[in-house]
Amino acid sequence: MHRTINRFIFIVLTLSTGGSAQNAPNPAQTNPINGYRRMWWKEAVVYQIYPRSFKDSNGDGIGDLPGITGKLDYLQDLGVSVIWLSPHFDSPNADNGYDIRDYRKVMTEFGTMADFDKMLAGIKRRHMRMIIDLVVNHSSDEHKWFVESRRSRDNPYRDYYIWRPGKPHPGSSTGFDPPNNYLSFFSGSAWQFDPGTKEYYLHYFAVKQPDLNWDNPKVRAEVFDLMKFWLDKGVDGFRMDVIPFISKRDGLPDLPPDYLARPQYFYAMGPHLHEYLREMNREVLSKYDVMTVGEAFGVTLEQTPTLVDERRNELNMIFNFDVVRLNRDGNQWRDWTLPELKAIYATQDQALDVHSWNTIFLSNHDNPRLVSTFGDDSPAFRVPSAKLLATMLLTLKGTPFIYQGDELGMTNYPFTRIEEFDDIEVKNGWKADVLTGKVKADDYIANLRKTSRDHSRTPMQWDSSANGGFTTAAKPWLAVNPNYKSINAREELSDPNSIYNYFAKMVKFREKTPALVYGDYEDLDPQNAKIFAYTRTSRRDKYLVVLNFSENNISYTLPGGHKAGQLQISNINTKEENTAELKLKGWEARVYKQ
Repeated sequence: MHRTINRFIFIVLTLSTGGSAQNAPNPAQTNPINGYRRMWWKEAVVYQIYPRSFKDSNGDGIGDLPGITGKLDYLQDLGVSVIWLSPHFDSPNADNGYDIRDYRKVMTEFGTMADFDKMLAGIKRRHMRMIIDLVVNHSSDEHKWFVESRRSRDNPYRDYYIWRPGKPHPGSSTGFDPPNNYLSFFSGSAWQFDPGTKEYYLHYFAVKQPDLNWDNPKVRAEVFDLMKFWLDKGVDGFRMDVIPFISKRDGLPDLPPDYLARPQYFYAMGPHLHEYLREMNREVLSKYDVMTVGEAFGVTLEQTPTLVDERRNELNMIFNFDVVRLNRDGNQWRDWTLPELKAIYATQDQALDVHSWNTIFLSNHDNPRLVSTFGDDSPAFRVPSAKLLATMLLTLKGTPFIYQGDELGMTNYPFTRIEEFDDIEVKNGWKADVLTGKVKADDYIANLRKTSRDHSRTPMQWDSSANGGFTTAAKPWLAVNPNYKSINAREELSDPNSIYNYFAKMVKFREKTPALVYGDYEDLDPQNAKIFAYTRTSRRDKYLVVLNFSENNISYTLPGGHKAGQLQISNINTKEENTAELKLKGWEARVYKQ
């Protein structure tokens, strides 16, 4: 079952092997399609691994790098071409690895640098690539830079972080108020008072995640050096955590009232962001054949081309959050409609020209499970709706990102108590909102059952043995979803009609179909509340995708004189071809060649 064919049918890859062999970036491919330059990262299918939850190899209840290495054949058979590894660096784990204590050391719970090297070599042998997280808006407060920075106001590392005097307030516990009204994404003020030096440091996230001062050229040089360290090891690029926040507003003015409920739009796109990204590209990225994707929380669609236009030499792609936040009003769940979803994709397509490239994703480590959010996780429709979402992910215009477990149709966890959660954002919110009486406990938990990040962080379900085969420990770091006995990889690998095998089929289909990568996109029926029908068209080929986003059987007439041609793929057995009238079952997906 282990396929050894090249993952890219219509592009030749030069796989990096580390060291100086990488010091010559691949030129853009010739013979553009529909005006787009052909690049390996545009044709890739990316699979995100959250190491803590993927596979435990040593029985301590925590996933690790040897566990990933042991499952590389599983990923190769799925057909993915790039693995995105969430933070694996040394960390005290205030935010599950996004608080980095040492950027050049592997987290002890995950293994050793030798384990990393073995994993990377295994990935390359299987003709896959790997990108890693670059978390440089902030570090851990246990990083040596910050340990020094807080020692004294004249310490050489003081300006590695953002320190400000407070506002005198004799009545407060510290004698001062914070320098301004900035809010942390993890509740409360974004400023923490340091009694040793009697100043505040800035932290957009947890108290243990102080923001780095990118205005200091020494900080930028340190970041560029650590990037080279990992690129020289052979990694193929970076997913850049909250990268639009690295440049702070001059003078750190107060959050205006209109931004208090959405501070990300004030924090993002600071005055020197483009300057710093171009410097990063010039000093590091341009010297390697890599892909970069920025987590662009707070970046509007109108701003997106300023980051990803290939002529600007900044980033390859960003994650736009309009789709995954479609079901949110702030942090509260809201019902969404299919026309709203379709409008986002149409607007993205219109805003990005041939010089800018999109990403397609519906889930990750910061969002709940794919099928529970955008599909139907009931027993009757979990499988077809998960396959429909796979069809959409792999036929829309942009590089698709799959999160671990989505290829199995893993679902949200049935949380009932605050003690079941691990997420620091949840715990801080409980203290700030529930313990103060602002929100009822039942309402808080009910909202989290739909929105919590911990849904995606529950361990991978490998088989029907204890703890889903994730670990031999009596208790994993986070509970396994109790439905693991029926939803697991072993069951799906043996079932030719499983979600996993459908994902693999769709990945292979996209691989050999340039129109599904570079083809023009057109939404044929934008206002239809249940049907998503669109075409992908290149100069040579045209494909029609029809998705029934409902549990109802629907007789659907293709609009505008369109006619379904030769059926290529369907998630439910059908033989309808060469017709304008389609009889679709609940959550049915079809792809036709016209």
